[in-house]
Amino acid sequence: MYGVLLVTHLLAAIAFIGTLFFEVFIWHAARRPLTQIVREGADQAIAQRSRHVLHGVVLVLYGAGMALAWQHRGALSQPLSNSFGLLLSLKILLALSIIGHYVWLAYWLKRGRLTPGRACWLRRSILGHMVLIVVLAKAMFYWQF
Repeated sequence: MYGVLLVTHLLAAIAFIGTLFFEVFIWHAARRPLTQIVREGADQAIAQRSRHVLHGVVLVLYGAGMALAWQHRGALSQPLSNSFGLLLSLKILLALSIIGHYVWLAYWLKRGRLTPGRACWLRRSILGHMVLIVVLAKAMFYWQF
């Protein structure tokens, strides 16, 4: 079961990071030469589709992540006693921070205060968090200190 959870978690992470990578590095630059009307329509269509797909991806990602963390609850009970537990704890803190980003996004949306600059900052911050999580995921099995 552990292997299935690991592959499921990995595939969901790839989908999540790939979507953010597309939005930050490809779509952000590709939309510049478009007219305002076309850009707004495309932005809205991409955002709607991303939300639809990512809700399921995020549920799978976090669900599999929690199941995997449960498998390592011994290391998490004393995270400062070994590098694996410490790196896994940092990875979990970053994942919780991403949830915080989405709470912040929901707050800004509800208040009508989400500006294009804030949306861009949120995407970049979440992508940065995800890249750090990937590095930590690899480091957990290779860095010993």
